[in-house]
Amino acid sequence: MASHVAGYPHIGPRRELKFALESFWNGKSSAEELQKVAVDLRTYIWKQMAGAGIEYVPGNTFSYYDQVLDTTMMLGAVPARYGWNGGEIGFDVYFSMARGNASVPAMEMARWFDTN
Repeated sequence: MASHVAGYPHIGPRRELKFALESFWNGKSSAEELQKVAVDLRTYIWKQMAGAGIEYVPGNTFSYYDQVLDTTMMLGAVPARYGWNGGEIGFDVYFSMARGNASVPAMEMARWFDTN
């Protein structure tokens, strides 16, 4: 019998992603440091699932903030007010859409399912 999971918590067993995000947002760490935490977490999670005997380890389940925002970015559906002119979408645009900044508000959050 083959085993599979549809997704896995991406925040880390000790909430590593949460602390790395807060440090980045407060200017106490760099984007490279945040990305390093993300790489380490993805590697840890993949190895943990494989070690548990899961044969079909899912990919692309990680998100820095929100999977719906990630899909928006993947489709390039960035509102003009965020100043994106094509190309790679960096953390500045990504987190501005998620949290807003001094000059633009965050995107509206909508609940699509009553799961909270």
